[in-house]
Amino acid sequence: MAKPKVAFFKFSSCSGCQLSLLNLENYLLDILGAVEIPYFVMAQRTNLAGPYDIAFVEGSINTPRELEELKQIRKQSTKIIAFGTCANTGNVQSIKNFIGTQREMEERAGYTHFEDILSFPVKGIEHYIKVDGRILGCAPDLGEILEFLRCALLGINPAFLPHPVCNECKLKENVCLLLSKKQPCMGPVSAGGCGALCPSLNRQCEGCRGPAKDCNPAALARIFQYQLGLSREDIVRKFQKYAGETPEFRKGVEAVR
Repeated sequence: MAKPKVAFFKFSSCSGCQLSLLNLENYLLDILGAVEIPYFVMAQRTNLAGPYDIAFVEGSINTPRELEELKQIRKQSTKIIAFGTCANTGNVQSIKNFIGTQREMEERAGYTHFEDILSFPVKGIEHYIKVDGRILGCAPDLGEILEFLRCALLGINPAFLPHPVCNECKLKENVCLLLSKKQPCMGPVSAGGCGALCPSLNRQCEGCRGPAKDCNPAALARIFQYQLGLSREDIVRKFQKYAGETPEFRKGVEAVR
């Protein structure tokens, strides 16, 4: 029986999602024994065209060239997985969508030959193509990557829960940074699955996994403003840092206008 063909692609990103996969050191030989990997530029020299059974796509879409490549990957792949925050929400690259025109951003970056750039506002890949699955995080949790691969090979949906980071803080019996320490933690509105990594190290959640299901960003924004005394500009930056293009986090911005 032929092994499933699993490919890994990268667009505008830091390559951290692919590196996370390679950090599954104790399981890599098992993964390689279960699948065929025809395309993975970061990890091998020889890379082959599709068709692919599953394509993991890291990175946001920022240029016409990336968009055309993404559409070709969609045509060659049975399933597309948005791999990490950049592919799902645009990540920190999407900040440029809110702070000026495209030309102004290019000038700030020091470019002089604008005709060679041809960039446009940053979007996650689902803005352009159909996505069949998602792995969140910047970078994704290693356990979630492994669980997703296992479920994909079994042909079942992974049991990722839609709870916010706050649930995981409570399970770990962490002191609430928002209520007890008056820190502007994004945990109440951010998707869990990371094991409350940052709050467990006494660092406020920054929302790198994007919005949790059924979250209330407007209420959190008002807490930041009226109870913690954050300025409107600081609150807007909190909600636009990783997932400002999502409808949920836009509500956090609109609540303080």
